[in-house]
Amino acid sequence: MQLQPYLHFNGDCETAFKFYERCLGGKIEAMLTHAGTPAEQHVPAEWRNKILHARLTVGDAVLMASDAPPGHYHKPQGFSVSIQIKDTARAEDIFRALADGGTVTMPFEQTFWAARFGMLVDKFGTPWMVNCDRPA
Repeated sequence: MQLQPYLHFNGDCETAFKFYERCLGGKIEAMLTHAGTPAEQHVPAEWRNKILHARLTVGDAVLMASDAPPGHYHKPQGFSVSIQIKDTARAEDIFRALADGGTVTMPFEQTFWAARFGMLVDKFGTPWMVNCDRPA
């Protein structure tokens, strides 16, 4: 079994996923718009180039998303996308990149359980936690 976050965006999924691809060093595997699919009939003309489904892989992890249909977007709350990483320098780079234009809710620093841990909400409204384990 795998658990994979599926995010919804307010019309900026493509921009967000290109940002995440860059920040996380991942690869966008799919970026399907409504145009040319049966879903095209169910969205306004100006929405046809919005994302119906996107898939980003980072190593063996997967993040998926779409643009919520007009009038159906809700600001994310009650969860965070959690990144677990062993390399402190890489973790700092990821945290800093995701925080660019966003809001840091807990600075990235040493804690009693981690070499570094921090929380933020990125410029697209997605909440993140970055945790860098202490060396064994």
